[in-house]
Amino acid sequence: MTFTLGAYTACLHNQTLGEALDTLKGMGLNGAEVNAGGFVPSPHCPVDSLLVSKTAREEYLGVFEDKGMKLAGLNTSGNPLSPYKGTGIKHANDLKNTIKLAGLLGVEEIVCMSGLPGSDPTAKYPNWIVNPWDGIYMEMKRYQLDVAVPFWKEMDQRAQDAGVKLAIELHPHNLVFNPNGFMDFVELVGSKNIGVNMDPSHLMWQGLDIVKAVQYLGEHIFHVHAKDTAIEEGVATKGVLDAQFGEVPADAPDEEKYPTGPQSWCSIWPEEPAWRFVALGLGRNHAGVQHDVDWWAEFLREIAKINPNMNINIEHEDKAFGSIEGLGIGAKTLLGAASKM
Repeated sequence: MTFTLGAYTACLHNQTLGEALDTLKGMGLNGAEVNAGGFVPSPHCPVDSLLVSKTAREEYLGVFEDKGMKLAGLNTSGNPLSPYKGTGIKHANDLKNTIKLAGLLGVEEIVCMSGLPGSDPTAKYPNWIVNPWDGIYMEMKRYQLDVAVPFWKEMDQRAQDAGVKLAIELHPHNLVFNPNGFMDFVELVGSKNIGVNMDPSHLMWQGLDIVKAVQYLGEHIFHVHAKDTAIEEGVATKGVLDAQFGEVPADAPDEEKYPTGPQSWCSIWPEEPAWRFVALGLGRNHAGVQHDVDWWAEFLREIAKINPNMNINIEHEDKAFGSIEGLGIGAKTLLGAASKM
C-alpha cells in the first residue's frame, strides 16, 4: 500500500503555502491538495501566473519538492452550472483553467462538483431536486440534464486532452449527489475521465453504507477525501433533511463567512443539528457505531482494492476545533488506520 496521505489546505488559508506544507508534514502527512477556484479563494495556488509561466510552475513544484511533499490534487469545488449572477460562469472558467493547469503541472486529478442548474431557462437560482415524485419535477430534471450533459462532455474531453481526471464529489445541492445518480450521469455523458471523489461524510448523513458504496463505485473512484460525520440526536425528530439553518448577518465579519458566490455565504448551522461534520475519527452512524481507527482502516482496505496509490486527503470542517487541532486529530486517525492495513 502506497497511499499518499495528506490534507486539503483550504482550512490553512491564513498560512503561506510553505507554512501549510510544514504544518502537514509535522503531523506525519506527505501530501497536500490545494484550492484553485470555485467557492473559496486559492491562496496556495496562483492559477493565472502558473498558467502563463513555465518558470513559475517549476518554482511552484519546487516548493513541494523542497518540503518533501506531494501535490496530491487540485480542487475547484463550486457550481459551474449555476444561473445565479456570475457564479456559474466564474466557476466554469475556474474548472477549465484548472484542467489546463493540472496538465501543465502533472497533477493526477481535480476535485470538483457536478453543479446545479436552475429549474428552467428563466431561473435565477439553482434548484435541487431531491425527490421528483411530481411530474413537474421530472420535467425540471430533464431540463437540468439538458444543461449538464453537454457541459460535462466538454469538460471530459478537456480532461482527456490534458491527461487529467475529474473527481466529482457526491455533494448535496448538486445534480449528482449519490452513487447511483453518478452511474446514471456518466452513462449519459459517456465520459472517460470523469469519476468520483469519495468523500464519505456526505454519504454518511444520507444514510448510505459506506463500504458498500465504495464497492459499488469501484474503479470510478479517482480520489478520496477523509472526512467524517456524526449523526446527532436531533435526527430522531428532524430526519436528515434538516432545514433549520440561520441567515448570516449582513454585517458579520469576513472571517465568519464561507463564500458560495457573489455576496452569498454558507448559512449558520442549526444549534441542535440532525448531523454535523466532525474531525476524522469522531463520527458515528445512524446506529451509533463509532467511526474509530478500526472503522477507517476497513474503509482504507476497500480503497486499496481499487487503487493502492490513491491520493487520500483530510478535509477539516469541524467547527468545534481550530484548523491545526482538527487536522491533528484527523492525521492521527488516518495514520493509525493506515498502520492497521
